[in-house]
Amino acid sequence: MFIQQLKKFFLVVVILSSFLLTYLWYKDYSFNSNPLSKEIQIKVYEKHQKLKYLTNKYFNIKRVFPITITDELDSSRYGMAVYSKNGQINLYLNKKRFKENENYMINDVMPHEYAHAIMFALGNFSNENQGHTKKWQEICKKLEGLRCDRFVNHQDILIEKTNLFK
Repeated sequence: MFIQQLKKFFLVVVILSSFLLTYLWYKDYSFNSNPLSKEIQIKVYEKHQKLKYLTNKYFNIKRVFPITITDELDSSRYGMAVYSKNGQINLYLNKKRFKENENYMINDVMPHEYAHAIMFALGNFSNENQGHTKKWQEICKKLEGLRCDRFVNHQDILIEKTNLFK
C-alpha cells in the first residue's frame, strides 16, 4: 500500500516538474525570440529622456547618445559605450541581462554607460581604472545612478534573478 502511494506521489512530482520545466523553457524561448516587452521599452525610453535632461542640466551637453538594445553583446557585458572614429558615441545594452534584472539595467547600467558617453563627449579618454575615475563617478552620481561602482555587483542581480514568476 505504501509503495503504491509513493509511486503516485513521484508520478505527480514528475508531472508537475515537467510542466514547470516546459513553462520555463517557453518563457526563455519567448524572451529570446521577441523584442523586449512594451513595458520595459517604455521604462528605457523614460530613463533615456531623464538622462538627456540631466546631461543638459549639469554638463550643458545637448548631444543625443543613441541607445541600442542588442543580444549580440558578450554575456559578461551589461552595457557598453562606444566612441567611433567619426566622433559618434553609441550606447549598447545587453538584452539578455534585462531578463535577469530589468531594474538594475535601467537604474544602474544606463547611468553607468551614459557617464562614459559624457566622458567621451568632454574629451576625457582616460584608461585609469578602466575609465572609472573619480570624475566618472561624480558624473554617474549626477545622473542619479544608484550605485556608481566600477563594476557590476552580482548580489544586486541575484535578488531579482531568483524570482521565477515575476
